[in-house]
Amino acid sequence: MRFGTGYLLGIATGAIWGVLSIALVGIGLTLVTGLPATPVLAAGALGGSVSAAILMPRKKKLRTKALYLAAFAGGLIAMMLASFAAPFTLPASAAPLTLGLGIVVVALGQTLANMACLGDTDTGMIARYAIEALIIRLLKGLGFVFFTTIVVLPFYVMVVTSLKSQQKLLLNPLDLSVDFTQAPADLFRSYIELFTLFNFGQFLLISTIVSFATVIITLAFSIPGAYAVSRLRFPGQAFLSRFILLIYMVPAIVLVIPLYSVFSQLGLRNSLTGLLIVYPATTLPVALYMLQGYFRGLPQELEDAGLMDGLNRAGVIFRITLPLALPALASVSLYVFMIAWNEFLFAFMFLDDPGIFTLSRGVVSLNSSEVPRQHLMAGAVVATVPILVIFLWFERFLVQGLTAGSVKG
Repeated sequence: MRFGTGYLLGIATGAIWGVLSIALVGIGLTLVTGLPATPVLAAGALGGSVSAAILMPRKKKLRTKALYLAAFAGGLIAMMLASFAAPFTLPASAAPLTLGLGIVVVALGQTLANMACLGDTDTGMIARYAIEALIIRLLKGLGFVFFTTIVVLPFYVMVVTSLKSQQKLLLNPLDLSVDFTQAPADLFRSYIELFTLFNFGQFLLISTIVSFATVIITLAFSIPGAYAVSRLRFPGQAFLSRFILLIYMVPAIVLVIPLYSVFSQLGLRNSLTGLLIVYPATTLPVALYMLQGYFRGLPQELEDAGLMDGLNRAGVIFRITLPLALPALASVSLYVFMIAWNEFLFAFMFLDDPGIFTLSRGVVSLNSSEVPRQHLMAGAVVATVPILVIFLWFERFLVQGLTAGSVKG
């Protein structure tokens, strides 16, 4: 078997994944244990290179489970030998179970990354296309790891801070470990006090009502509007279709001051009615734009057949168009719900009464010297988790609705 450019690139790729794996696990161990787990980057690079060197001689379709196990073991042994059995410069007596698990995760991460990245890379001289394909796979993997880290790390800090007591936060603010041996009432004290002392249950209920009401009002106006723009013929139809997102280009900070003045004169400030006017007005352009693209992608012949069978235009919409447009309606509803749930600027400017605060406004009210920091973090978790679960659950509808209508025929 020939060893050339492909083999060298494979080893270099393995070294990169080795360094990245041991660095990320080192950060994780520091956060979990509270101890300074400084990773030995050279040991990680050597372990990743050895793992890649074991995998490279065989093509992907010829690799067996035994070969993957050998790559895992080889990378693990090389890393331990290069670091003198201390890849994180911590003694074995310091959190031995967590430390051992971290070392296994490093070797496993190196092996899995090499499996996904090296693919069918030849060990000999490889063409320019194969080099570019390897570089693209490497960059895609690095980008995925990078963006996952910058999303997960702040969320981890937020959750851990919400589970700590005021005494521990003042004693060592940088200690991000969690003591799971304490009683559940002590562990989740911040969340219990959040709902019992700071009226957070009412904030949650108001945000839910406002968000669902915004979805209903937006759909009530956007469905007939989008259908009219996409199906009917009237003067100014093309202009309206092209410039329907123009209002969405105006920054909210430009609108909030005149709206504040007008709502104050009309008595709509410091009321949920004002929010239920502003929120649909800001989400309606996007909903119209998304729905009109989907309606245009539906076959015109189905609606013509319904009209020939005696249905009026409203019957065609409710019996034919809307059932076919359920994916788009679900995606628009999810998008509008997320906007209303997370909106802060208008709620902050218009609401002064704590009895009608939305969730985002209620979280900001916790940001004061009189409220412990763990309560603020607990409020942020409560505001984030529901919308995160909803988004992950309905993500397929969002993607399907966003791409619907982009291709005709």
